[in-house]
Amino acid sequence: MRLLILLASTTMLAACGGAGPQSVGSSAPPTGGGTGGGTGGGTTHTFVNPTDPKTYKAVGSSHSYNYTVEAAGNAGAGQTGQLYQGDATTVRNSNLTIAYNPRDAIFDVSFNNGLAGTSTVSRFQDPLHRTDFGGLVEPQDGTPNLGSTQFGIQGMNYLESGSSNNITAAVPGEFAFGLIDTGQGGSYDATTFFYQTPGTETKYVTFAGYLRNNATVSNASIDNPDGSTSEFIRQTNKLERGAFAYGEITANDKVPTTGSGSFEGTMLASMVFNDQPDTLGNFDTYFQWIAGRATTNVDFGANTFSLSLDGRVGAPFLDGTSGQHSIMQNAQFRANGGGSINLVTAGGFFGQFNEAWFVNPGGNRLDMVIAGSSIDGAFYGPNAAEVGGGYRIVGGTPDERIDILGTFVGIER
Repeated sequence: MRLLILLASTTMLAACGGAGPQSVGSSAPPTGGGTGGGTGGGTTHTFVNPTDPKTYKAVGSSHSYNYTVEAAGNAGAGQTGQLYQGDATTVRNSNLTIAYNPRDAIFDVSFNNGLAGTSTVSRFQDPLHRTDFGGLVEPQDGTPNLGSTQFGIQGMNYLESGSSNNITAAVPGEFAFGLIDTGQGGSYDATTFFYQTPGTETKYVTFAGYLRNNATVSNASIDNPDGSTSEFIRQTNKLERGAFAYGEITANDKVPTTGSGSFEGTMLASMVFNDQPDTLGNFDTYFQWIAGRATTNVDFGANTFSLSLDGRVGAPFLDGTSGQHSIMQNAQFRANGGGSINLVTAGGFFGQFNEAWFVNPGGNRLDMVIAGSSIDGAFYGPNAAEVGGGYRIVGGTPDERIDILGTFVGIER
């Protein structure tokens, strides 16, 4: 009932404010401001302590998964009608934005990306929709608790908005979100946006993520061979996930042309990993979050960089289907890659991964076959004091759905 109590609050406040789903939300401690269009080329730094409204271009990646799941009472039911899409943006080519107005503590986020199948556009303005973990009201199912013992990331803020209709009760494990139709058709649509407070570790760039869970439930039936009819519940899901970096980008003429630097910070990713269709006949796919540390080494004189990721995998977002998955909770994730700096063409640096693998609890290692990958980053703050960007690693083994999309940030050590 925790989730439904939260939705009752959001729906009521949406009605009072004259807004519908995906247009109401909450506020949290400021994350941006100042002038200069989100660049670090000016003399005023207000990312940590914002003074003016500002819109930041987010660099990162997102993906979506559409499918239908039926009640376990219908023998053989699983995820059907599947459509998976993903995309990683570049520094120069990103229409993903995060805007903050410190006067009214309003966030406007737009993660609308046709290539990724995402369509989230949300305004967070109601103080009640600021949320956290612990207590009766918590972020919706599928939200990573990055401040938990497993991940240990400090300074996290969570904002959530959404609505529900004709949802009366929850059945644990039956569906994602535990929805039951009242007989009139039910729906659920909620977006959670989360970010690390600037100044926690980095001052000129920070990382953020989001998830949107959109579901409808309805009664359905099938005719049995003996002439009888069996009724069951069908749920149609559209799930979105994304991870991004945003902040005050360094002006090109302020980026060093000699020397080197090592930057350390946080990495975050959303993953789908299903290597079982051809071996077990299992086509059910589940989202999992990965969080940990990133190390970016830069040689400004040679215009090269390397990136190393070291994270831990969260629990899968199960929906009452098979529940089979190969990457276990708390598995280690590692990836290494590199590339070139090109401020004129790329607005920062870009490259690819040369290896990625997982080690499950117990020591079982799974190496990825990489079909395609990308790393797109930029420098942030005065004289490239910090870095941030996004990445994607696409699995290349036939009859598998493996895709990792994320973000990283770092401060020079």
